[in-house]
Order: sequence, then C-alpha cells, then structure tokens
Amino acid sequence: MPRLTSPDVRFRASFLEAMGEFATAGTDPDTLIAQEIEQYGEKWRGPAEFAAYVAMLRAEVARPRRPDWVPMTTLWYVEDDTFLGRLAIRHRLTPFLLERGGHIGYDVRPTARRRGHATAMLRRALPVCRDLGIDRVLVTCDTTNTGSRKVIEAGGGEFEDERGGKLRYWIRTGD
Repeated sequence: MPRLTSPDVRFRASFLEAMGEFATAGTDPDTLIAQEIEQYGEKWRGPAEFAAYVAMLRAEVARPRRPDWVPMTTLWYVEDDTFLGRLAIRHRLTPFLLERGGHIGYDVRPTARRRGHATAMLRRALPVCRDLGIDRVLVTCDTTNTGSRKVIEAGGGEFEDERGGKLRYWIRTGD
C-alpha cells in the first residue's frame, strides 16, 4: 500500500526514473520540480550527490535552502521501493505563497497519474499539517488544471477565489 515517507536514498533508482518521466512529459518551467531537474538532474546520478540532495530536503524543516523560502517538510509517496510522487508542506505563508503557492504542493509521476495517488497524498498530509500547528491549509492550482482542482475538492477544499490564474482553496486539518 502506498505511503508518505521522508526522502530516503533507498528510492534513488525509482526517483531517477520518475524525474526522467517528468522531464520527458515537459513539466511547467515555473514549478519546483522543473527547477530541480534543471539544477540537480545530472548530480542526482552520483550516489553521494543524491544523498546530499536527500539530506538537504530533510534539513529544510528547520533550514530552508533559500533565504526567501519558509521551513518545509518534504514527503515522498512510495509503494515498496517505487517512488510515486512527492508532497511539500510549507510551514507558513509568505505573501507570495498566500497568493499563488499555498501550504501544500504535490507532484505525481506521469506513469502513476489518474490512480488516486494525489488525492491520497493530500488527505494523508492533513494530519501532518495539524501536527505542525496549521489548522487550515491553503492549496492552489492553475485555473486550467482540472485534475488538481478535483483532487483539492475531494480533499475537502473550500473554494475562496481566483487570483492571477490560480484557484485558491482552504482545507481544515482537523475537526
């Protein structure tokens, strides 16, 4: 059964396959995944470099990699040794995140899409958010991304508004 877990080097082979899928699928260049493929794509191939990347992701809980970022918990969605996707929980909102990015961002590898993984990831992330002290999370998607809109609504998203081509939804993390 798929589960959320902390990034781990044991998923390296499957992670690299997934990143190849994202690159082939033509990921939006403004997304974090596209930026990471550009920045780390070749470096990930080396085991030591991949281990350093995993360590950096795990450290972002307390120490963001960039000064303009907030603390972030990155979780990978895996089944056995297969990397299916990833989810980022931003611990607080900056003005930019309030307008466009939200608390939670997620990606499912192209060959694992349309199987309910994104919905399951989002639902499983809500207790993690609650444990971080976040009572309501903001989740956004492009106005043209019908699949992500359905995921957010299935996760309990309450539509607030549209800003700059983004649909903005709030989800309670507990009762």
